[in-house]
Amino acid sequence: MDKNLNLASLAFLILFLFCFEQNEASFESKHFVLVHGSGHGAWCWYKIATLLRSAGHRVTAPDLAASGIDLLQAKSLQSISEYFKPLRDVMEGLASHERVILVGHSLGGLALSQVMEKFPERIVRVLIALAVFVSALMPGPELNVSTVNQESLRRSPPVLDSHYTYDNGPNNPPTTFSFGPTFLASTVYQLSPIEDLTLANMLLRPLRLFSDEDMSRQITLSQKNYGSVRRIVVLSEEDKLVPKDLVEWMIRHNPPDEVLKVKGSDHMVMMSKPAELGAILQKTASKYC
Repeated sequence: MDKNLNLASLAFLILFLFCFEQNEASFESKHFVLVHGSGHGAWCWYKIATLLRSAGHRVTAPDLAASGIDLLQAKSLQSISEYFKPLRDVMEGLASHERVILVGHSLGGLALSQVMEKFPERIVRVLIALAVFVSALMPGPELNVSTVNQESLRRSPPVLDSHYTYDNGPNNPPTTFSFGPTFLASTVYQLSPIEDLTLANMLLRPLRLFSDEDMSRQITLSQKNYGSVRRIVVLSEEDKLVPKDLVEWMIRHNPPDEVLKVKGSDHMVMMSKPAELGAILQKTASKYC
């Protein structure tokens, strides 16, 4: 009996080691480029970056202009293209045959859209967490960015204690927007750990506001370029900032390749459900890349 048990244990150990070696041999490290949203910076990806790197992947998380620790000030930005320049710099710095997966949150989805148009040969798959975006960020060849922006504004919740600045005078459109603590706690981070809300209140910066005309000029998308890249929508079901009906509206007008849902997450899905989002990113990367 003991002999049979030992033989069975040995067989199990050999099988385990064989499977482990097979998994190690079949693993392929991916390069994820994580793009933050309005007012945030690369810092908001700290949980996801840790998970992906711990799994053996490469992660790049740039600060967009006047965000995070970038030295520019929001009011100095002249166009949305200038705001997105750090992401374009990342793309231009890639090796000629390097494969990357773009992941955009909130306003970062518009940054993704621009580089999908300008660098289609540099991108293998794009994972766009559109449902967790601060504003509507999945325009397309048949869905103009200004239309998406206006629809998002129409469905936006009250901004509460958030505030605008009018650097060009009170009779001109506002130039920057800053999240208020009450708005963050009730609408953006309501399901995230309190430590992450505290971090956001310490690190958030004003967002430069751009006109629909500027966005339409800088983000013009074609089926040939933008349309050649696979798109994934990750929908955060408890997101108060971008409601489910808005996400479904975008999906109807600009269908992606796949829609995945995260339950029990607020707008900051990378903060409130990092394990779930990390698993989705790795699973979809394996599926599509």
